[in-house]
Amino acid sequence: MSHYPTWPEILAGKHWRTTHFPRIKEDMPTFLGVPHAIREDDLQGADVVIIGAPFAAGWGSKYSGVDKAEWLAATTRVRQQSIRYRGGYVQEFDLDIFEYLKVVDYGEADIPVEASYESTVERILEAQEAVERKVKQALVAGAVPVVIGQNSPCASYGVGRPVAEHINGPMGMISLDTHWDAWPYDWATMSPHIAGSTNWKDKLFRDCPGYGIPNLVEIGERGMLESPEVVRHYVNNGACFMPMWKVRTELGIEGVIKNLDQAYQGTAGVYAHFDMDVLGGAGPGDGDLLGELAEPMGMTDYEAIRIAHEIGKRGCDGFSFLCIPPGSAVQYRVVVYVLTYFLAGLAMRKIAKAQSADKEAPNA
Repeated sequence: MSHYPTWPEILAGKHWRTTHFPRIKEDMPTFLGVPHAIREDDLQGADVVIIGAPFAAGWGSKYSGVDKAEWLAATTRVRQQSIRYRGGYVQEFDLDIFEYLKVVDYGEADIPVEASYESTVERILEAQEAVERKVKQALVAGAVPVVIGQNSPCASYGVGRPVAEHINGPMGMISLDTHWDAWPYDWATMSPHIAGSTNWKDKLFRDCPGYGIPNLVEIGERGMLESPEVVRHYVNNGACFMPMWKVRTELGIEGVIKNLDQAYQGTAGVYAHFDMDVLGGAGPGDGDLLGELAEPMGMTDYEAIRIAHEIGKRGCDGFSFLCIPPGSAVQYRVVVYVLTYFLAGLAMRKIAKAQSADKEAPNA
């Protein structure tokens, strides 16, 4: 595994900030230096709320063959890598996202460290509820919650369910993943109460009737890991399934972008979920960083960033990340880009709405 730099090394390295930026902890700046929200009142007027969800599933010290300390560090390290950039100016679009969006960082969900090592049902549900509390507060404030996490249910079901309950209407979902996560049970606990790594999507569709399979856009799965019954259930019921083979042989990135529209057809809201094991080594980092989660024929970093940007342009009501490849500074920067270009899409959407309203307004 590559060496991840220490916090002093990051500060001494190539970054364009001074040391004057908000910090959640000594070694944890806010994402891109946005204001630190410490209480619910601080969320008022925000367009986007960043929330950390440090949770690694299962018993013991490793997840998928990688030390859990490496997985859990992602919420800190993504923010550390974000602070190397000047701010919200995206040069490709000549757009400063913070001129149009109010973004705040709401710190970490109050997940007990023990929950990542003692995989009891009670511990897992406690961790999930800690994320849901902050997600719900962001939604009540009228903002898009963005959860940076590592495992289910905290950074999947714990985001998708409160978003659906808040929208209270037909929901679309855009999911990037190597795996379907749609078995009818959580293999780690075998508890019907847990929406775990193997079953969170199945449980979300059962618990939240607003989600409809015809409005599911599923991108990135590949290979021989899945049960045919699981895949065929979703495909036969109308999901838009774009495995990496189809992306490479038929669609290309433009075809993928066009098919995103299926999540928006007849829906009142859309939830986007990026399981970053979808990269599988096709991004800038070594696939073996992911341990047992790595699979060949992965998505590229550009494809993930572009999809996020296009989701932002179309609108999104909740966004989550998990399985961020651990230990690589450049992989954490990919997540910074995915989130920043998503925000750029939201800003473009907001600008377009304002311009449209100006055109429709009667002359003074």
